[in-house]
Amino acid sequence: MDAVEIASVTKTFDTVTAVDDLSLTVPEGSVYGFIGPNGSGKTTTMRMIASIFYPDRGSIRVFGRQMLGARSDEIGYLPEERGLYRKMTVRRVLEFYGELRGGRKVTAEVDAWLARLGMAEWAGRKVESLSKGMSQRVQFIAAVIPTPRLLILDEPFAGLDPVSAEVIRAAVLELRRGGATVILSTHDMNVAENLCDRIFMIFRGRKVLDGTLASIQDQFGNDTIRVSADDGFPPLAELPGVEKIRDLGQVKELRMARGCDPQQVLAVLVARTRVTGFSIVKPSLNDIFVRIAGPASEEVKVA
Repeated sequence: MDAVEIASVTKTFDTVTAVDDLSLTVPEGSVYGFIGPNGSGKTTTMRMIASIFYPDRGSIRVFGRQMLGARSDEIGYLPEERGLYRKMTVRRVLEFYGELRGGRKVTAEVDAWLARLGMAEWAGRKVESLSKGMSQRVQFIAAVIPTPRLLILDEPFAGLDPVSAEVIRAAVLELRRGGATVILSTHDMNVAENLCDRIFMIFRGRKVLDGTLASIQDQFGNDTIRVSADDGFPPLAELPGVEKIRDLGQVKELRMARGCDPQQVLAVLVARTRVTGFSIVKPSLNDIFVRIAGPASEEVKVA
């Protein structure tokens, strides 16, 4: 069974079409990444899945049931705009949210999650005393108690230090191993590449990419050269068949035109400098994102 089925969904706000005729399926038990520029429709789509917004047209089914009326207690949602009752203690605010959603005592689950995320010693302290990273760990716990079948996380890693980000990443994978389906949005393409089983990109309200990282990269082919040199780089203008050069610091990334011979590119580079690394690779997700949504992007075809 698919965890989520979105069929021909459109959502408008006044004259703005936030989501335009979107169809999408999220496999059960997967980590499914939403990517796209700000204002592209990611959050609107997630809120419709969580029954915070309702589509103007089309349908959304979660675990085979059409989502109408109140939110299901099978869905946990972490909004992009964080919000906790700052004067309450950490344990009490988590018990409040958990009991509100689950209709039962959740103290044992709260304590287990606090220990799991390294927050046990902060359980009796007020939320206002927490750092940003700690607050986000608490907000994450609020979304996963009681344990949801579907967890929706809107930018869960935004602004986190590496330690807090790793704690959340490990918790997401643990939930997936336990059978949960996780939908998360991110602007960090490394997170999308490394954490997500499948990736969906929305641009101007429409779906432009949907699939595994490998299948998405295959759509663009092996059109990228990564090159390094031990004595720096001379000017790289007028390389044969190279459309664009991206400076990554110690490495340059060259995008080849269709029909370009990479051996000819290598020959020119060797004549100009001492090449220490040369590889032909598939474009990164970051590169694909920029190609589609960057200021120089052409009209996008819908996937």
